[in-house]
Amino acid sequence: MSADQELIASVLGGGSPAVPDRSAAQGRGTGRAEARTSTVRAGGGAPAWWAHRAWIGLILPVAVLLLIEGASRAGWIAANLLPPPSEVAATLLDLARQGALTGHILASTGRVLAGFALGTGLAVLVGALTGLSRIADALLTPSFQALRAIPSLAWVPLLLLWLGIDEASKIVLIAIGAFFPVYMGTVSGIAHVDRKLVEVARLRGFGGVTLARRVLLPAAMPALMTGLRNGLSLAWMFMVAAELIAASRGLGYLLTDGRETSRADLVLAAIALLAVLGKLSDSLMAALETRVLHWRDSFGDRP
Repeated sequence: MSADQELIASVLGGGSPAVPDRSAAQGRGTGRAEARTSTVRAGGGAPAWWAHRAWIGLILPVAVLLLIEGASRAGWIAANLLPPPSEVAATLLDLARQGALTGHILASTGRVLAGFALGTGLAVLVGALTGLSRIADALLTPSFQALRAIPSLAWVPLLLLWLGIDEASKIVLIAIGAFFPVYMGTVSGIAHVDRKLVEVARLRGFGGVTLARRVLLPAAMPALMTGLRNGLSLAWMFMVAAELIAASRGLGYLLTDGRETSRADLVLAAIALLAVLGKLSDSLMAALETRVLHWRDSFGDRP
C-alpha cells in the first residue's frame, strides 16, 4: 500500500492528516496482505465443500436439463416446441462439423468486442467529464437520462437509414447498449467519492488532472467495474437485436433462421451459445475486476 493510500485510510479512520513514513506504510500494507492471504489459504473458517463452490453453480442447470430431457422423452412436452437437450447438442455438433459454428461465433464476438470498446471508451470520457464538471453535468445529464430510456429496437430504423445494413449500424447499436451502464457507473463512482479523500488530496497539493488521476478515478473504480460488467451484458443483448434485423452470419442470424424454418432446436442452440459466451465474458470481466480491485477488503471478498 502506498503512502497516499495510508494517508487516506488514516483520515477515514479519524486520524490526523500527517504524512506517514513510506517504508513503514509499505511494511504495514505487506503485513496485512500476507495476513489476508494466509486466512484465505487456511479456509477462513469456510466449510470444506466451499472450496468446490465453482461446481455448485452447475447443479441447477444440469438438473433442469435432465428434467427437460426426461419430460421430452416421456412425451410430456411436445418435442417440436421444446426439443430435448440431447437434440440441441446434436444440432450444435452438426453445425460444428459443417464448419459454420465457428464463423457464427466469431462474427458475433467480433461485433460485441468492437461495439463494447467503442461504447466503453466514449462512456468513460463523457462520464469523467460529467462527474468532474458541474457545468457538463447540468448540460448533459438530462439529455442522457432521456436517451437511456429509449429501447434498443427503437434505434434500429434510424441506424439503418443513416448507416445502412453493413457492420457499422450493428457496431453502433451495440456501442449504444454498452455506453449507458458504463457512463452511469463512472458518474456515480465519481459523485460518491468520500469528501475526505478530496480534502486530503488537496492538502497534498493535488488539483485538476492530478486529483482526477490519483484520487477520483481510483476511488470510483468499483462503480466503474460494475458498470463495465453491466455494459458487457447489454452489449450481448444489443448484438442479438442488431443481428435479428440484417445479418448473414452470427448467433442472431441463427435465431432468425431457426424461427423461419420452425426449428426450435436451432433456436435453443443459439440461445445456449449466447448463454455460454455471456457467462465466459462476464467471468473474464470478474477476474479483471478482482485484479484491478485487489486492494479492496470488503464483505463480498470473504473466502
